[in-house]
Amino acid sequence: MTRHPHRRSRLVTALASLLTLLALVFAAPAPGASGGTGWWDPVARPGPDSQIGVTGEPFRGTDAQGRVRGFVDAHDHLMSNEAFGGRLLCGQTFSEAGIADALKDCPEHYPDGSLDVFDLLTKGDGKHDPVGWPTFKDWPAHDSLTHEQNYYAWVERAWRGGQRVLVDDLVTNGVICSIYPFKDRGCDEMDSIRLQARKTYELQDYIDRMYGGPGKGWFRIVTDSAQARTVVEQGKLAVVLGVETSEPFGCKQVLDVAQCSRADIDRGLDELYGLGVRSMFLCHKFDNALCGVRFDEGALGTAINAGQFLSTGTFWKTEQCAGPQHDNPIGLAPAPEAEKLLPPGVAVPSYAAGAQCNTRGLTELGEYALRGMMQRRMMLEVDHMSVKAADRAFDVLESASYPGVISSHSWMDLDWTERVYKLGGFVAQYMNGAEAFSAEAKRTDALRDKYGVGYGYGTDMNGLGGWPAPPGANAPNPVRYPFRTADGGSVVDRQTTGERTWDYNTDGAAHYGLVPDWLEEIRLVGGQGVVDDLFRGAESYLGTWGATERHRAAVNLATGSTVTAGSTEWNPFTSYAAARAVDGDRGTRWASDWSDDQWLRIDLGTTTLVGRVTLDWERAYGRAYRVEVSTDGTGWQSVWSTATGDGGLDTARFAGVPARYVRVHGLQRGTDWGYSLYEVGVFST
Repeated sequence: MTRHPHRRSRLVTALASLLTLLALVFAAPAPGASGGTGWWDPVARPGPDSQIGVTGEPFRGTDAQGRVRGFVDAHDHLMSNEAFGGRLLCGQTFSEAGIADALKDCPEHYPDGSLDVFDLLTKGDGKHDPVGWPTFKDWPAHDSLTHEQNYYAWVERAWRGGQRVLVDDLVTNGVICSIYPFKDRGCDEMDSIRLQARKTYELQDYIDRMYGGPGKGWFRIVTDSAQARTVVEQGKLAVVLGVETSEPFGCKQVLDVAQCSRADIDRGLDELYGLGVRSMFLCHKFDNALCGVRFDEGALGTAINAGQFLSTGTFWKTEQCAGPQHDNPIGLAPAPEAEKLLPPGVAVPSYAAGAQCNTRGLTELGEYALRGMMQRRMMLEVDHMSVKAADRAFDVLESASYPGVISSHSWMDLDWTERVYKLGGFVAQYMNGAEAFSAEAKRTDALRDKYGVGYGYGTDMNGLGGWPAPPGANAPNPVRYPFRTADGGSVVDRQTTGERTWDYNTDGAAHYGLVPDWLEEIRLVGGQGVVDDLFRGAESYLGTWGATERHRAAVNLATGSTVTAGSTEWNPFTSYAAARAVDGDRGTRWASDWSDDQWLRIDLGTTTLVGRVTLDWERAYGRAYRVEVSTDGTGWQSVWSTATGDGGLDTARFAGVPARYVRVHGLQRGTDWGYSLYEVGVFST
């Protein structure tokens, strides 16, 4: 019989392939089993390393309506161990040398934490067992401000637990760095921001290598909303870079004199955008050249006010609030260790009980920076802004219908939540205890229903704050392990790192990996409705970001138009001519005589559809006035009016009407002076 070796070889190969396929089918772990080889499992996790404590495939794709799903942490600090001189916060988010190197204490904390200076300043005692890996006796903990909480595997657990968006705020403070005795680098804030951005990209590379190469890991830094949607639809974590620092671009102020220029702001914004930053705070903790801050309370507030003096040469200045909004109660409790840092004879002042608002608002440079952010389609973080600064920022955003505004961790006056939603912005609450978090979520539930939006949380981990304390083993609604994630597809058990196993009931929110456990307590205490709103957070956040990217500045029809006025204030040195109100320069203005019943008329040159008028008042504002339109300059129609004007930047919106002429008709002055406008804008619908 003739033999056919090639045919025999093909048969053997086919049988081997079939056997291999069968082996893969029957040996493959079922969905949800631990130790599987799914796309979510790394192929080369370093050893030893932390356990994750979550099993099951992370959810992917969109819901039936095409919306992405998942939780949003709108405020976290992955790399703040690199801030404040590099040794205020001990430990690292990751280390190429492994977990033992990443999760170790600062050398000065040995042997008993006595030199944990920041905890000594803020808590009165910094003593602790400094050993991290593998025992973790005293840290991380919900009330430890100076130890790493964002180890990458703990962040991985939060992702596996349903989180799909994380905003990584690059953060530092030059004054804290300068006075902190232990540091291994300089205190320039922008240098720190650059370093933290680089380290975040290195973390992405580190995780990618575990999963087989570039782009394969679950941690994805994104720079536009479409990219973020794709990442979330793949079931991965979209990481957005933000900035929260006290002196962005070097814009500090000393004795009320700005230390930066418009050119510095332009260069700084361009650099941050190039680094991938898409949201930022204009001020944080200390008043700067851009805006005044919302105060801190208690002893921490006193300590920060001392830092304010060291930074600026001035303490916070307060006044009675002009409206129902007010800043946080100003810190008045003693902070002896911090106050010792002040020069001899200088003391933190006392404040009148009724003066609850910062006198400092959004400065001219601050408004320039805000408008620069808008030009670059960046999102403004309004938390930490004083009431006066936030109010002006809202006025600017509303005048342009700009949706890019975020309140990420409960530092905005909560009565302004609807103002954020009206613009199309996003709101998140600080990671408070379950009862307080749920109560605040329910207080604003009707607003979310009205605007059809989801909700977020801001963990502020590694942010020198404080986190939910353990509810106790005998709490009425204890977290029972294991439990399922919000989507129902994964199972969460207690989390173990080294020799330590954390239980939310007895440890609280000790580190980032316990975010899913905290969310389970939210469900038990606050109800499924709160969790459902949070699970819609990814869609809402990306909706705000996408609308910000699509925003285009409307054409101001009034610019360069022919303008006349009922009167013009005479001044031998400065012109207050009517045309100054439409010249595009906020350094000039029109001013009327010092009497009521004054008007400013703008001729657009041709009849067009008009639906919005903006009025940027000087101190001499109109309390009662009308916006009127006409097609022929003779017959006038009132389209908008107010009797409660308070100055600032007003936006009059109305149904679009044909008009060639637009007239601002002042009926009652708000001051003893006349009416005065820096700029008037006229826009189509």
